Amino acid sequence: MPEPPRVDTAQLMELLSVSLGAYYGDFTVAAASENLTASQGKALTVLRRGPAAMRALADTMTCDASNMTGIIDRLEKRGLVRREASASDRRVKTVVLTAEGERVTDAIRARMHATRDGLDRLSDQDRDCLYALLERVFISQPAP
Repeated sequence: MPEPPRVDTAQLMELLSVSLGAYYGDFTVAAASENLTASQGKALTVLRRGPAAMRALADTMTCDASNMTGIIDRLEKRGLVRREASASDRRVKTVVLTAEGERVTDAIRARMHATRDGLDRLSDQDRDCLYALLERVFISQPAP
């Protein structure tokens, strides 16, 4: 029996693009349901992992520091984040998610129905495999 054709990198990149587009659309609608822009929602999601310095947050979100300041200003005004002086360098501002910010972030994730429905269609084994593959591709760094 002939082997099925192999999937090349370009095909994987195209499928990732389509997948991320669907995820981003779902995320944008869910963030809007909390009266947030996608960028504000993304900032909350990043901060859900832990506090971050303003510069590191801007780098993670690949945006200009001045744009990050505007995003954080609006989130702070709503009580979703707060700024704190860094313990090691008082000139550095660290952004911390508030309890309300955690609630809103969880609400956004809960409203991402298309993404949740798609992931819920996976078996436990497929879910474990997808997690391992995504971690290997995007998180794990190869040994030097």
